Amino acid sequence: MAVRIALFGQAAFGKEVLERLVGAGHQIVGVYAPPEGGRPDPLAEEAEKRGLPLFRHRRMRRKGRAIPELVDEHAALEAELNVLAYVTMILPPEVIDSPRHGSLCFHPSLLPRFRGGAAIPWQIILGEKESGVTVFQPDAGIDTGPIVVQKGGVEIGPTATAATLYYQHLYLLGVEALSEAVALVDRGEARPRPQDETQASFQGLVDDAVARIDWSRPFEELDRLIRGCDPQPGAFARREAATVRCFDAVALEGMADAPAGTIVAIEGGRLIIAAEGGRISVGRVRIDDGKKIAAGEAGLAVGERLG
Repeated sequence: MAVRIALFGQAAFGKEVLERLVGAGHQIVGVYAPPEGGRPDPLAEEAEKRGLPLFRHRRMRRKGRAIPELVDEHAALEAELNVLAYVTMILPPEVIDSPRHGSLCFHPSLLPRFRGGAAIPWQIILGEKESGVTVFQPDAGIDTGPIVVQKGGVEIGPTATAATLYYQHLYLLGVEALSEAVALVDRGEARPRPQDETQASFQGLVDDAVARIDWSRPFEELDRLIRGCDPQPGAFARREAATVRCFDAVALEGMADAPAGTIVAIEGGRLIIAAEGGRISVGRVRIDDGKKIAAGEAGLAVGERLG
């Protein structure tokens, strides 16, 4: 058997989901990818290469309501299932609920924990020890729908960043989970289960209000903040009028005889910065809008204190 699928997604993850679904014999009746502009999108490129109907809308809602012509466009595809492969655009219920089998959505955490659009950074920032992925049926809430497939067992190590956690672990696990969920729907074996609201948590986006480094916090928390904000937006401190964003952090035990935020050494191209209860080793920095460079080559000196 095969399912007629409308695929919503982006980037390499969306492309690989497309390849898996086609390889399993499913019919992709339409692909929704991000609008043109900036870097080429791998999912859009793959859809064009395969001659699939491609739609690149910036939004499908206007002032909180579905855009009628886009709802009609989706309905004309006669999809039996929507697959949402890392979608940032909010879809209206007229699209989510339209197919016979509804929709399946990927989320990079073990729901109901870490709902929201920045689940990966927050898992690191808040010190979670284990991660995983969830495929669920979206409803009117934010990541609150019934769970179809969940895969855990991913250890969040002491040097994990948002990038390494995703690309080295959750990326492939997510592709597998979506493929498995579609297969269950195809065979009529999907058994969605409600999320346990007593275990639910929601975090907002990780912006500069979150990413600013407060040197009065314990060094373990600062280490997790820097790693959780790596690669974006980059946890930052001030150097006079300049913004210094820090990446590639390692927590070091042993207090330095200097106020927190002081650069106490430069070793192997890395900055060693005093913090409350320990030290932070930073491998790369970005000054203002410049490129990421080795921290030891950024013109920062021992004795300087980042504010």
